[in-house]
Amino acid sequence: MPLLGGIRPPIAVLCVLILALAGLTAQVLGPDSDPVVPKAVLSSQQHFAEDGAIALRASIDERVTDLNRTAAALNTGAPVKPERVLSDLSKAYQKWTGTTVLDLESGKVLAARGETIPLAWLDKDVLTGDRALTPRMVRLRTGDVRMMTMAVLDWKDRPQQLLVASNSLSVPAINLGPFRSMAVVARDGEILATAGFEQAAALNSDQERKELSFLQKQMSRLSDQAAQRTEQHPASAREPGSRGYPGVSGTLLGGNYNGRTATAGYASLASADPEERKSPAAGLGLTVVALLPVIQQQSVVQDRELYGLVVSGALVVLGLLAAAVLWATVQRPLLRLFLESRRLARGDLTRPVSVPRWGEAARIGSALERLRTQLGGAGDDPGATPASGTRGRSRLGLRGPLALTAALLLLWCVPVGLLLNRTDDSVSVPSTMVNDQRDRTDLIADRTRRALNEAHADLVSISRLIDAEAPGAATGLLEEALAKHPRYGSLYVVDKAGRVTARAGGDPHAWSSGDDLPLIRVSGKGGKKPVIQAGTDVPRHEGSTLVGEMRVEFLNSLLARPGLGDVRVVDSDALTIAGSDGFLAFEELPHDSLADLVRAAGVRVGAGPVENGLLFRQGGGVTVAAAAPFSGGGVAADIGWTVVSWQKADRFQIAPYEREDRSVLAGMLGLAAIIVCLGWVHLVVARPLRALATSAEKLADGDLKTVLYPRYQDEVGAVVRSLELLRQQLQAHRQNQARRPADQRLRVGGR
Repeated sequence: MPLLGGIRPPIAVLCVLILALAGLTAQVLGPDSDPVVPKAVLSSQQHFAEDGAIALRASIDERVTDLNRTAAALNTGAPVKPERVLSDLSKAYQKWTGTTVLDLESGKVLAARGETIPLAWLDKDVLTGDRALTPRMVRLRTGDVRMMTMAVLDWKDRPQQLLVASNSLSVPAINLGPFRSMAVVARDGEILATAGFEQAAALNSDQERKELSFLQKQMSRLSDQAAQRTEQHPASAREPGSRGYPGVSGTLLGGNYNGRTATAGYASLASADPEERKSPAAGLGLTVVALLPVIQQQSVVQDRELYGLVVSGALVVLGLLAAAVLWATVQRPLLRLFLESRRLARGDLTRPVSVPRWGEAARIGSALERLRTQLGGAGDDPGATPASGTRGRSRLGLRGPLALTAALLLLWCVPVGLLLNRTDDSVSVPSTMVNDQRDRTDLIADRTRRALNEAHADLVSISRLIDAEAPGAATGLLEEALAKHPRYGSLYVVDKAGRVTARAGGDPHAWSSGDDLPLIRVSGKGGKKPVIQAGTDVPRHEGSTLVGEMRVEFLNSLLARPGLGDVRVVDSDALTIAGSDGFLAFEELPHDSLADLVRAAGVRVGAGPVENGLLFRQGGGVTVAAAAPFSGGGVAADIGWTVVSWQKADRFQIAPYEREDRSVLAGMLGLAAIIVCLGWVHLVVARPLRALATSAEKLADGDLKTVLYPRYQDEVGAVVRSLELLRQQLQAHRQNQARRPADQRLRVGGR
């Protein structure tokens, strides 16, 4: 018999799968201590560092872009005095600690504002070559680090001038809590800037000071490791085909102190589009490291070892019973039929056919016994099952034992997959996850607020170049600005009466002037999209206003972050303005608790996100939510918007949910084994055997014309071949019987 056909392979595969699943179940559901730091906490630190890196990269890129844009705009106009350049620059952007204009030929300082900028780092390599005019990191005498941004002012018939702006290199100004800290690290592992330690330094107890010293040492050590890891290429830093953060990111575990473990996430500054690599910040080789001490949670669930052995042992017992049922009800009768049919085909008709007791095998055995009798078989076996009455037996056939086998295996799959290790509302979510949800939400709120401030600052810069009395020139300037600023959907200038005098982009919406109206506002209720407008006065034409309508997709792109769930920006009435995963304009939040959280956060503006988070029950599960109102500086701080985020706790990689997922996976694997193996038996054995039973009964009833062809080279096919031989023998036997009377008549007539 062939090794890969027939009834034996599916039963053998079923046994192998059951044993493999039992071993896997014993391993994943058996003895396993909960990790010192849950995977969810480590992943959250990685995402936190990625968010910080994205915010820092966007801030650096904006500063470089703003300075280059200002220089380009100045170069297209009439020459301007250095003092006027710095004055206009400080009015449009309040982001630089110091600005300087110097003559490139002589190196003489022509004008300076703010913090004194050291110039010893300026040399030929800074101004020429492939990395000419790229940002530079410079350390001051005080030890502080400044980032120097440069642009060339080039007017006709005037010597070239160099515009230099310096600003401090700092992580996003957000509430990090008492012990969370972030650092910006250079390529060599040197810490350039930190945030968070100054908050912890205000602690009074000696124990807390010792912990602070421990964390500072851990930050230094982990920063060195993070800098080394971010040196590798992003494509080789993660598994092939995986997506996510475009740069290099990961997690690190530090030392232990006083029951706490130092955990860190790191992320390199990477371009938003790694294919283009146009981000100036991405070439600085900086890495953001987020450090958080986590309380150790080393614990072992009691009786887990016994639990895993009982579950896997039950599977082995039920699997052996299922295999025994298939062997006794399918394999053994089929092999017996194969032997009996081959015996009859060889001409051994002396012994009666041993007829199985039920099913298709009984029908085929009864037909074989009738065929043996028709071929003239003699003899009797007292122990053989009589052929009479077999055609009236139940026609359930092999579907009965297959259903019984499936029921036996489902007795294990259903409880394991649906009942065991089920989580409920009492699952303890680590407080670190709630704090991370709050802090990351505050980080997104800060990033969104800064983006709106940058958008308004860009409008202020553009407005200084507009001549409202020359609509044609203003329109060209707006079209050029719209091409450079993808955050805008349209730009237009309106006069005192609200008439549009110049425009670029989409259709403009109404803009109302007034001292009591905010410079950033939202309208468009009842429409498909919110209309987000920002405006600023045009200096050289009283009463005119430059208005920019921001694309909602731009805000949506700022909110989509992994590991944060659904994120939305809502107004003071908790109505949706932007969202990370689709929304209806001005729709309400999906849960009343979220709206209450937003209102509470609006009342406590300035208290930070630490108080603005909660856990609530929703749909039989636990949901973690946080809200962070816009706070800080800039025109966007007073518009009353709030960023709210929420996600179900079962998305976290914590022990109870992981055990539940493993139990569900084990049940699904068992169900897959049932479908594969029993479906195999049904297709290869049950259906052909049922068709064979019908053909055998027709043959026993006298249908000698239908030729029987075997379809498979297995036990069923062997029985079909034997029946075909019996059909041919029976056909020859009847022809011989028909000739005998004719021969007898001929002999009688001849006498």
